Amino acid sequence: MNTTIERTFDSRRDAELAIERLVQEYGFERTDMFVSSSGDQNSAGDTPSGGDTATHLEPARNDAPLSERISVSVDVNDDARAVIVARVFDEIAPI
Repeated sequence: MNTTIERTFDSRRDAELAIERLVQEYGFERTDMFVSSSGDQNSAGDTPSGGDTATHLEPARNDAPLSERISVSVDVNDDARAVIVARVFDEIAPI
């Protein structure tokens, strides 16, 4: 079975977290994963995260392109791997 599983994430951080979990914990190849803005504009997601959020030391930044969600797709070639991808995506960005 060859299929592509795709999910959109609120922030670049969440998208990267999903990718890192698949690579580091489950041995997926980065070359089987694709990341893009879910729309036509360059974007870091539609929700501030990481260095864009306010802390007690500095205010929130407003220079990140927060306009579109981040899309991650993963090519898989067997049902067991598809289940792993879906589970990781569900844990980070529930539908």
